[in-house]
Amino acid sequence: MEKKDDIYSRPLEQISGFTFDETVARVFSDMIRRSVPGYNEILQGISLLTAYHVQPHTRCYDLGSSLGAASLAMSNGITRPGVRIVAVDNSPAMIRESKQYLKNANTPVHLVCADFRHIKIVNASVVVLNFTLQFLPPEERSSVLQKIFEGLTSGGILIISEKTIFDDNEEQAFQEALHLAFKKAHGYSNLEISQKRSALENVLVPEPFNTHKRRLLTLGFSKCYQWYQNLNFISMVAIK
Repeated sequence: MEKKDDIYSRPLEQISGFTFDETVARVFSDMIRRSVPGYNEILQGISLLTAYHVQPHTRCYDLGSSLGAASLAMSNGITRPGVRIVAVDNSPAMIRESKQYLKNANTPVHLVCADFRHIKIVNASVVVLNFTLQFLPPEERSSVLQKIFEGLTSGGILIISEKTIFDDNEEQAFQEALHLAFKKAHGYSNLEISQKRSALENVLVPEPFNTHKRRLLTLGFSKCYQWYQNLNFISMVAIK
């Protein structure tokens, strides 16, 4: 049974920076669905994109895999022979939890407990960064994406899902207000919202879509499309 996220339900004297530790791993499935509008639709889109773009005898990578939801989504979209899924996360707690989550995946998933920044991407036709890039320091993002680009096959894709920000201040305020309403509608109190916001400050650093697109095209991707948006959460696909 899914455990309810109540991490920030009581007043905390000191709020540490958000980390994907044992406490978060236990409630992450509930947390992300109550925090990220459209999360399930993004997973369905990952399955569709994988089905369309995966190539025989290649690898699919889920970088920053947490419980492995994107890995499971990819496995549901794989119909080509000889495809291997590699899921990488640096949290031992997440890797432990994901073993149970992924045990019935259609395509076996190879779990790696490591910092994906140090993983060599090889013969990949699909790579997913599902709400992962936003946790890297902005100055490190280009080098990580360059390694992914180099490890992709011709025609391979990179799927990136992120919280985003908007250039227009009024739109930014509008989307933030709707996201606040979304979290309240899913049972989070003002205290929980405030304390989690403090924990995420300077840990999760969002960027506008155009910043992502310029970076990806500069690195050599031929196309970059935003295929999904729900409030201030987006998903994009870059094609090599």
